Amino acid sequence: MSTSMSEILIKAIFETLYMVVLTGVFAFFFGFLSGILLVVTDEGGISPNKVFNRIFGGIINIVRSFPSMIFIVVLLPLSRLIVGTALGETAAVVPLVILTSCFIARVVESSLKEVDKGKIEASISMGATPIQIIFQVIIPESLPSLVRAITLSVITIIGATAIAGVVGAGGLGSIAIRYGYQRFQDEYIIATVIILIIIVQGVQILGDYIVKKIYRRRHSG
Repeated sequence: MSTSMSEILIKAIFETLYMVVLTGVFAFFFGFLSGILLVVTDEGGISPNKVFNRIFGGIINIVRSFPSMIFIVVLLPLSRLIVGTALGETAAVVPLVILTSCFIARVVESSLKEVDKGKIEASISMGATPIQIIFQVIIPESLPSLVRAITLSVITIIGATAIAGVVGAGGLGSIAIRYGYQRFQDEYIIATVIILIIIVQGVQILGDYIVKKIYRRRHSG
């Protein structure tokens, strides 16, 4: 691998990690809150609200139905409005946050719904408030499933940043297109694919390790 190629790939790796981290921070915040709202307001939830749940869930489903690339392109004017440009890594974060927040909301909802309803009902009978039930019962009980959901979400964000590179966001996806596809330099495509595989595998291994640690603590406790 030549020095110039190494420099290009290293810069692209940092651009990708920048997008993943920045997108992840905001997407997990909004996605986690949205997932909790979907569970709490669902029929049979601790604070059911059928109208809100259907409207909010419908909006999330609409966003999720968009192909990633199309959604990013559609929201480029919003990126320009918020960050002052439609190009670059920061501009891509805006549509990526909205898109991945909706994905995270659904996987968090699925994880939280795995909690035994008997434990929730027991907490209600003991006079626990909705906030206490959420943070002292539902989240702790669903922690292993939530970690798996977070792991899957991070991998999804990594994939989305690669797609964003196609529309001028920078990162590994941009390198694969500009150097690998447009200039017929296959070594760039091979290198970016290998790097993305390593990053994804690293995230998956870390997620699996954390889940095992949680189970071990529960069994030892």
